[in-house]
Amino acid sequence: MEDIEIIELYMKRNEEAIVQSDKKYGAYCFRIAYNILANNEDSAECVNDTWLHTWNVIPPECPDRLKMFFASVTRNISIDILKKRTAKKRGQGELAVVLEELTECISDGKDVEDSFDEKLLTQSIENFLKNIPKRDRQLFIRRYFFTEPIPDIAKRFGIKENAVYVSLHRTRKKLHKHLQEEGFNV
Repeated sequence: MEDIEIIELYMKRNEEAIVQSDKKYGAYCFRIAYNILANNEDSAECVNDTWLHTWNVIPPECPDRLKMFFASVTRNISIDILKKRTAKKRGQGELAVVLEELTECISDGKDVEDSFDEKLLTQSIENFLKNIPKRDRQLFIRRYFFTEPIPDIAKRFGIKENAVYVSLHRTRKKLHKHLQEEGFNV
């Protein structure tokens, strides 16, 4: 089923929308959740919460790109679940590693999670990403938006893990420099 048809089902409040969403994007959303949560039960719950959230916002929202809409919702719900689960202890899942890596280029004395919420910082990072080579941008997004493990990224792009590490390290250094030039206290 095409995305536009799935959206139409949501607009008509037809429960088949959830069935079709899960059929087409369930495994995709599960992988995003699992990369963050590293737990099958929590990841499955997150995917179900993604469908519930979508049911509650469409209508009136009408996403242009359903796959990216689901990715964003799943990611945000996963991070919320992780924050609740790890309020007393950190370190599970890929998210903790990803945030630690990013700390070197965007930390300003606040938690990295808080920094991401700041609109100007987000816009600056988006501008930076638009101006770097496509492959570097894809590696960066795979790692820091989708929180994919390095071995999975290497396999996806047919390169060695070390090449991914090196590329991400260089991109983070460039991002750090870019943010300094933009006036961020990093």
